[in-house]
Amino acid sequence: MTTQPASLPKSMTAIEIATFGPPEGLQPGTRPMPTPGHGEVLIKVAAAGINRPDIMQRTGNYPPPPGASDIPGLEVAGEVVAIGPGVDVIAVGDKVCALVAGGGYAEYCVAPSVLCLPVPGNLSMAEAAALPETFFTVWTNVFQRGGLQGGESILIHGGSSGIGTTAIQLARAFGARVFATAGSDAKCRACEELGAERGINYRDEDFAAVIAEVTGGEGVDLILDMVGGDYFIPNIASLAVEGRLVQIATLHGPKVPDFNILPIMMKRLTVTGSTLRPRTVAQKAVIADELREQVWPLLEQGTVRPVMDQSFALTDAAGAHTRMEGSEHIGKIVLTV
Repeated sequence: MTTQPASLPKSMTAIEIATFGPPEGLQPGTRPMPTPGHGEVLIKVAAAGINRPDIMQRTGNYPPPPGASDIPGLEVAGEVVAIGPGVDVIAVGDKVCALVAGGGYAEYCVAPSVLCLPVPGNLSMAEAAALPETFFTVWTNVFQRGGLQGGESILIHGGSSGIGTTAIQLARAFGARVFATAGSDAKCRACEELGAERGINYRDEDFAAVIAEVTGGEGVDLILDMVGGDYFIPNIASLAVEGRLVQIATLHGPKVPDFNILPIMMKRLTVTGSTLRPRTVAQKAVIADELREQVWPLLEQGTVRPVMDQSFALTDAAGAHTRMEGSEHIGKIVLTV
């Protein structure tokens, strides 16, 4: 039986996609208070992270998976105020951050208990809200799928983004040699301050040529790419023998014209990729368990921490989306309740 205090309100403020298109389509609305089901908890949201998939959903290009809330938002931090049946490791009053399939842009949000992680003691709620989506994404793609090991090298595209700043820090923490691309000299310097050996300004430099130069022509062992399109061929050229390309988004489009597959065969390359949101709770729980064991201690120690760009009030979600779409940010943008 769900333990839900009678003192909770019957309704809440949530950000709705009133019309698909520009950020102004995000409007505050009133929704019924959600109730946690089996294995779920209800979180009073203190902060919610902003992510590229939210923008895609707002423009009508990324519908929520079946059963997920139509309210945008894939990560939250706050206090547990109610628990559903079957939850025995989280209690009312616990401070958690959580990965959710939707519903984060709201005063209250339901989350699977197995996808809740404790708020690290040295982080604010806003910082904690910046963790789940990026850390789940980086861990599963760089370490689980990409198999990055200490002593290997990695090229991270979009190094100044939330994903990029997380990937740089985690790759360095686990002993890898890191290179990153970004869209300005200032962003490249920010990547280097986080641990990248070389920031590559893709507006002024050919990243494949730079990688060839800094690796003595050998290439890197792993590339984390969110660009796709015209990056695919130079990515393949930049990989070392037995290298791995992990694709997590396609900002430049999903198609690669006139591609020669022979380099994949000759260098014994692996090309893989994934999306996170449609995966089952059980699949995401495996990622959560590994994060709890291997990454959360690094956050507690301060070895790794989220890079924060700017906070916006929940009711100014449109402003937060405008900030992200302007691509001037470094690190994470969050909403605060």
